[in-house]
Amino acid sequence: MTEIRYFKRFRMELPFDRPLPPVPELPSPYFWLPWDDGLIEGHARAKFASFRGEVDTEVFPSLGSPNGCVQLMQAIRQKQGFLPGATWLIADGGGDYVGTVQGVRERNGWGAIQNLGVAPGHRGAGLGLALLARALHGFRQARLPGAYLEVTACNDAAVRLYRQLGFRCRKTVYKMVEVPALPVFIADCAL
Repeated sequence: MTEIRYFKRFRMELPFDRPLPPVPELPSPYFWLPWDDGLIEGHARAKFASFRGEVDTEVFPSLGSPNGCVQLMQAIRQKQGFLPGATWLIADGGGDYVGTVQGVRERNGWGAIQNLGVAPGHRGAGLGLALLARALHGFRQARLPGAYLEVTACNDAAVRLYRQLGFRCRKTVYKMVEVPALPVFIADCAL
């Protein structure tokens, strides 16, 4: 048995009608990894580490398992508008993949940010800002007119980050998700 839940999400947009902020330098020991087909597993590992236990795994169940994240990365890579220049991975000095973002050119010509995430132990170091800026510069280099993304409304930190870079909410949407219903136990009382 399942029940229906609705998640409020914001569609946020950033037209490229003004200069973009520069891509910040990554603090030590972090470093950039540009797109390479051999990094699908790395992106998936960073994605799983970033979203595990977060509300977005309820909205998009594929984010809640390592295999689901691999399948999602493969699907993004196969999209016709996939943009390697807007797709980045961040690793740390220990070789762990700790941040990821993917970029896709949509049919309307705009860039779509896909699954920007930073693993919990690495948040607060400016990696999310760096990933977003790097993806935006990739879209600009591809001569796209702007970028958009969707974010779950209760993800306050992400909404603040996007607003900090100039994204504005253009639409509120509600994502319907079927979730397993909690079992109902009926007590049988004998008199």
